[in-house]
Order: sequence, then C-alpha cells, then structure tokens
Amino acid sequence: MAGSTFGQAFRISTFGESHGKGLGVIIDGCPAGLTINEEAIQQELDRRKPGQSAIVTQRKEEDTVQILSGIFEGRTEGTPIGMIIYNGDQKSKDYDHIKDRYRPSHADYTFDAKYGHRDYRGGGRSSARETAARVAAGAVARQLLAQAGISIHAYVSKVGPIGLTLSHDEVDLSLVDTNDVRCPHPETAEQMIRLIKEVKKDGDTIGGIVTCVVKGVPAGLGEPVFDKLHADLGKAMLSINAAKGFEYGSGFEGVELRGSAHNDAFYYEDGEVRTHTNRSGGIQGGISNGMDIYFKVAFKSVATIMKGQNSIDKYGNEVEVTGRGRHDPCVLPRAVPIVEAMAALVLADHWLRQRMAKLTF
Repeated sequence: MAGSTFGQAFRISTFGESHGKGLGVIIDGCPAGLTINEEAIQQELDRRKPGQSAIVTQRKEEDTVQILSGIFEGRTEGTPIGMIIYNGDQKSKDYDHIKDRYRPSHADYTFDAKYGHRDYRGGGRSSARETAARVAAGAVARQLLAQAGISIHAYVSKVGPIGLTLSHDEVDLSLVDTNDVRCPHPETAEQMIRLIKEVKKDGDTIGGIVTCVVKGVPAGLGEPVFDKLHADLGKAMLSINAAKGFEYGSGFEGVELRGSAHNDAFYYEDGEVRTHTNRSGGIQGGISNGMDIYFKVAFKSVATIMKGQNSIDKYGNEVEVTGRGRHDPCVLPRAVPIVEAMAALVLADHWLRQRMAKLTF
C-alpha cells in the first residue's frame, strides 16, 4: 500500500491492522547518540490506548511497545529503529455482520473501490488503531526535539457545542491530563464529560476540536515552496482518522480583520526578533519565526453508532447497519497524544532538514 511512509529527513513507515497480529513502525533518519527513554515512549502509548476511562472504547489493549532494533544501551545507533505493538483483545466476530455491508461514512466502500477487497475486522488498515504506531514514533521525535528545547502541548478545546472561552496562551497546560477528556479547564471538562456520557447512552457519537501549542521552535524551520511548515502540519493532522479541518494562527476568524489589524509587528528583545502579536501562528512564508506555533484540528463524530442506519451491501442490496462491539463515543480524549505525535514528526523532520540546509565549511 502506497502512502504508509511520512517525512523526509526523519521518516517513518507504519504497518499492521486493527485485528491483525499487531502494529509497528520503522523510523529512519534518527541521528545516532540520542538517549532514549523507553518509559516515555510507553507513557505516550498509555495516553492513547483504549479502555483508559468510561468515555472511550472499552477494548482492553495494553499497547506495550517492543523495540526491535536501532537502540543499543539506551542510545540510538543511527540505524532504522523498529518498534512493534501486539494486539491482544480483538473481537473480530463483532464485525461479521458488516462483512459485505458498507457502513455509512466509513472507509468500507472506498477500500473496496480501491483494492477490490477489504479487511472488515475493525476497519483493518483504515482503523484508528494504526495511530498507535505513529504515537510510538512521535515519542522518539519528541525526545529529539527536547534536545533543541522544543515542546508540544495539545488539549481538547471543544466537544460538540461546549468549548473553552480561554485562548491557547491563557490555559494552564499542566492540567491537560488531570481529567478524562483532557481539557485544561476543570469546569469545562466536567461539562464535556457529561455530554459525552449522554451521547454514549443514546447510542450516538460526537466530535470536537483539539488545540495544539508548540513552544521553543527556532526561526527558520520550513521548506518553501511545497514543504511549507504549516502545509506539512496540515497534511499530518488531516492524515489522522476522523480529522475534518485544520487551521493555524488566526485561521478562519482572521478573514474578518483588515491587514492593518492582522499584521504582527516586529520588535527586538534580548537579542531576539519577536512580534507584538502572533496572529501568524508562529509561521510566516511557510517558515517558523520563533514565536509559539499554534493550530486547531477539527474531528468529526465517530462514524460507528449503535443505531440502525440505512445503507447497501456490496451487491447493491438495501440493508440496515447497526454498530456492535466497543467504540469511542468521542475521539477527542485519545486524539490529543496523536496530534502531539504528528506535530513532533513534522517538526523533527524540519529541524533535521534545517540543520542540513545550514551546513558550514
């Protein structure tokens, strides 16, 4: 399958299916000598794994990562890093009833149209379970970026109609993991959790928004014209299952401002170029300008619902499809570490590309 590789200087290839033996990733391009904290990789996977609270799918997977290659005595060797996560709690029989049926808004029909057949067990390769491999790779990328002083912080800023009124620079990011929905505002988090539980009880699902802030990015990352930093971030985020929209900086609301109000004026402070405002979202001309990068990712409601829906089967017959098994009523809480991982992969890639671009002799 083409399309399973991401990045250039820091490149990953993922493999595996939702109900196969496991999922894995190969990282190529990670520099030698990087000290790797394997517990930190597992911690990120634990943040993404199913069954961690009452408002996510109850599939029980430990998602324990095994490092197969590329790391010796706690440090990277500069060779490909291989990691695998074995599946342990597949219930493939939950999908027997949709073997020949196309679930509304799923990839069932499109995979059949592209390949002529599909793995109907949990969606196969189209399942969001594939993102476990990305999170493992992103955890390595984060450790590389930490050496450069770059940190990434995502959080749930909206679930359905319930949204934070605070901006990204007003929230306390240390509170993100203190509640099940990963919203850094306790009162708003409680409202979000209540809504998700109500939706789940009704056999339905709901979407929302994840906001991400990247701090410590130096000026100069990004490769015009086709590999602009925000373009690669957009591609990374829209490659995540259920993602429907991406905006950075002032985004769509910025269209209401005139240029005189939208422009970020420069000033010089402590030997660094800064801007008084940051409506550019830390990126200008496709290149980072040293300010915080911030963006939002919109996620749709999960397509699998526990209500009957009209559809057709592969033969064109009209059928009714009802979800069975264990599914997320809202992807947002588990999407947070995935958004962070994909941001880390993009930034690690561009950080390495910038180092190569500025070699001096």
